Amino acid sequence: MNFDNKVVMITGAARGLGQEYARQFATRGASVVVSDVKDCTETRTVIESEGAKSLAFRTDVTDADSVRKMVEATVEEFGGIDILVNNAALYGSLNFVPFDQVDESEWDSTMDVNVKGIWQCCKAAVPSMKTREGGSIVNVSSLAATYGMPNGLHYTASKAAVIGLTRGLAREVGRFNIRVNAVAPNVVNTAATGEVFGDKRDKIIEVTLSQQAIRKPLETGDIVGAVLFLASDLSKLTTGQTLMVDGGTVML
Repeated sequence: MNFDNKVVMITGAARGLGQEYARQFATRGASVVVSDVKDCTETRTVIESEGAKSLAFRTDVTDADSVRKMVEATVEEFGGIDILVNNAALYGSLNFVPFDQVDESEWDSTMDVNVKGIWQCCKAAVPSMKTREGGSIVNVSSLAATYGMPNGLHYTASKAAVIGLTRGLAREVGRFNIRVNAVAPNVVNTAATGEVFGDKRDKIIEVTLSQQAIRKPLETGDIVGAVLFLASDLSKLTTGQTLMVDGGTVML
């Protein structure tokens, strides 16, 4: 897949999956814009080490003004946006507890970042995609939504909302040749997964594998391939879809 002359914007890119998405787009010729509430200097260095152009921002995706400034600076520097990967989400910092023990403020912040954040970024980026007569938006959902993960209802509900947002927006912007899709991965072997499950991590992965048709743990590269496909012209007539990357746990 080639992304020469494409401008890619990735949220939640300070580390982990977001950083790897950025690297992979950079190796394929894209100019890559990364953002996070954390510092993205390391990710920008990774991108530029691949010979790609880059911008990095500290952006709060729940804040419309913060997102607008990022998009405006990107359009000024690179002329527009072709691909938006909405990866920013609360996950590693959440408390995964029974539904009636979820703190109300944590419920609200989860919905703010995981759902409202995507809406804010789409609102800001779509006008540029219209000007460029097309684009691709890839939203990151989760197996939690399609399987129905217990003891984390705030996270599960937020990722289910991402799928609904993806479908509705796909119908709204399709006439502008803008595609909107989602990926829904199983547990991926990242630092955030370790933060969530702590010393139970190995047991959780073991149980997860027992439910997969292909019993191999998901690594970062497995989900990256799905994102690249949905961002590329190889999926030019695919929109409103959720691509499961879960080893065959849920078969839609």
